[in-house]
Amino acid sequence: MNKGKRIIILFVIPLVLFLSGCQQAQGKPFEKVGLLLSHPIDDQGWNMKGYQGILKVQSEFDVEVLMKEGVRSEGAVRKSLEEFEEEDVSLVIGHSQLYADLFMKLKGDFPSIHFVSFNGDVEGENITSIHFNGYAMGYFAGMLAGEMTKTNTVGVIAAFPFQPEVEGFEDGVNYQAPEVDVKVDFVESWVEEEAALEIFEGMKNEGADIYYPAGDGFHTAIIEEVKKEGLYAIGYVGDQLDLGVYTVLTSTVQEVEKMYEYVAEKFSKGELETGNKYFGFSDGVISMGEYGKEVPSETISWLNEHVDTYIKTGHLPHELDESNGGGSQ
Repeated sequence: MNKGKRIIILFVIPLVLFLSGCQQAQGKPFEKVGLLLSHPIDDQGWNMKGYQGILKVQSEFDVEVLMKEGVRSEGAVRKSLEEFEEEDVSLVIGHSQLYADLFMKLKGDFPSIHFVSFNGDVEGENITSIHFNGYAMGYFAGMLAGEMTKTNTVGVIAAFPFQPEVEGFEDGVNYQAPEVDVKVDFVESWVEEEAALEIFEGMKNEGADIYYPAGDGFHTAIIEEVKKEGLYAIGYVGDQLDLGVYTVLTSTVQEVEKMYEYVAEKFSKGELETGNKYFGFSDGVISMGEYGKEVPSETISWLNEHVDTYIKTGHLPHELDESNGGGSQ
């Protein structure tokens, strides 16, 4: 490792540990893990969770971590992988859906590396994609929004149309309160706060009183504006109740750190399977966050019962109704 590169890595991750021995995994030494982030770690959301996850791996598995932020183009990914390969990195985690396609294109040139991405479809050797069941978390957020709205208008400000939590939110609202109008718009970016705030202003003018900002780079800015307007929000990725106990109704929480531990443990034992792997509420990696002070206790109990039933049965409320011939409650 050259001096300049070491300084960059140590600046981002102050503590880098070196193995005294070598642990065999997936047929390769598991001494070093690489992490690629599409955006900086100070987003208070998805990328921060990736950083926290890799720190857990570093601590628990005594491995050296090499991390790069703001890596989004194919050329930048290739260059990073070449550097990782030179450093004998055996496991590379791409902390974004965009890495699934890029890793699929490039993995054949790096057979000594096992690639892991999130929420994108992959196939073939030496690559795994971890999928969070975003639909279900969006569904329960939608149920709560449908139950709590006073204007019968709620809004989703999402990053991209492919996010399953958006459809889940709409379906959850429609199940609980079919009369409620769900406004949906897309920023076409995870991080463009200004564009997200413009969408918020439009939805506010249309009467929306509850917002689900499903974008990890702009969700905090939206919640702050919602708070100023005396409206309500449902947090995204992390538990965001600390942004306003009278503003945040709850949050859809993804336990990213647990998935990092899962990947590292499986890889260290040579048991990390290739292909697409799906995780959700029943795996303990998705949950509803703490509830705000504006949510009545009976509403909390009601929604928690639905979540518990989903964990036990694997069926969402409308699916249970279809099998039982009933309606929403």
